[in-house]
Amino acid sequence: MDDSDSSRRRFLAACGTALSAGVAGCSDSILGGETEDTTPVDPEPSTPGSGPADGDGGADGAAGDFEQFDADGESTYADVYRSTVPSVAQIQVYTGAPGPSQGTGFVYSDGHVVTNQHVVEGAETIYLRFSDSGWLDAAVEGTDVYSDLAVLSVEELPESAEPLALRESDPEVGTEVIAIGNPFGYSGSVSAGIVSGLNRTLPAPNDFSIPDAIQTDAPVNPGNSGGPLVTLDGAVAGVINSGGGDNIGFGISAPLTRRVVPALLEDGEYEHSYMGVRLQTVGPLLAEANGVDEHVGVYIDLVRDGAPSDGVLQGSTGETTVAGQPGVATGGDVVVAMGGTSIPTREALASFLALETSPGDTIDVTVLRDGEERTVELTLGSRPEPV
Repeated sequence: MDDSDSSRRRFLAACGTALSAGVAGCSDSILGGETEDTTPVDPEPSTPGSGPADGDGGADGAAGDFEQFDADGESTYADVYRSTVPSVAQIQVYTGAPGPSQGTGFVYSDGHVVTNQHVVEGAETIYLRFSDSGWLDAAVEGTDVYSDLAVLSVEELPESAEPLALRESDPEVGTEVIAIGNPFGYSGSVSAGIVSGLNRTLPAPNDFSIPDAIQTDAPVNPGNSGGPLVTLDGAVAGVINSGGGDNIGFGISAPLTRRVVPALLEDGEYEHSYMGVRLQTVGPLLAEANGVDEHVGVYIDLVRDGAPSDGVLQGSTGETTVAGQPGVATGGDVVVAMGGTSIPTREALASFLALETSPGDTIDVTVLRDGEERTVELTLGSRPEPV
């Protein structure tokens, strides 16, 4: 499925302005940090907001950063932090460019750490450090650019670095969460907030999107990428991906992570379901032009030649003027259900494909076409390789 509103270019551009857009993981070379030897070290502290984002501006934090939550032992936040932080790693990545980039990861299973794909993209050398370890060598086990997830292998994890459980479903909006990571290189940092929204979409390559993302107001900054967003029962609700604006951060959802990571461990890659269409939201003008309810369904604007939907679904056949606005598309199918599941929005369609289907599946698609409801069978393909 294509999402014309999402663009990897915008994501990378956001990395270039991370201090204003708040992207949680970008390379030091993009953000103009100083160069550094290729031996991992603990750089001098930088002032948040004035130094490099995921490069060499950070602090040791191996002792002081962890002691701040030992005051009374009564805080729920402190309890969750103490139980999870030993499993959270600081990541330094060397790509051959001057200086390292930095991010965060957490233990998924014995010998395996989950992080973001964009944290390790182009990596030649990777080092990890836990609160109870020195720097450890790590290697990329598998990556998936379409979910921005990656798995690293580490030969000997410290005993305290136990796997963190992934939630089976998304938490409710309003659920309290904490984000653990290494913002601006300050290792073992924690911030608190709530789940602000669900089923968001994030940019991915080829004008696709990452579905089912979690929005939070827990502050996340450059260096948090790949870290866990944890509910107060200690389960991971999401893998922190990015932030933008005031108190808006995003994470790859635990349900999507649960689907992607096992495939990365087994095959080194993950195949995403693909329809081969371009979508539009059914707003007031589009609804009036096509004689449908604006609160129902997703409009098929274009079906790509040779794609799985070619000959099965119908894209726009014309344009009209509505409310003085020319160029309003007409004639395309409006998808209202897939596999018996109601599809009211593009986000719902993307999440259904990502969480409920696999390439090769044949599903029933219910559409409104020429004023009538009909159901067609669609066999899904795999997303093309990113370019």
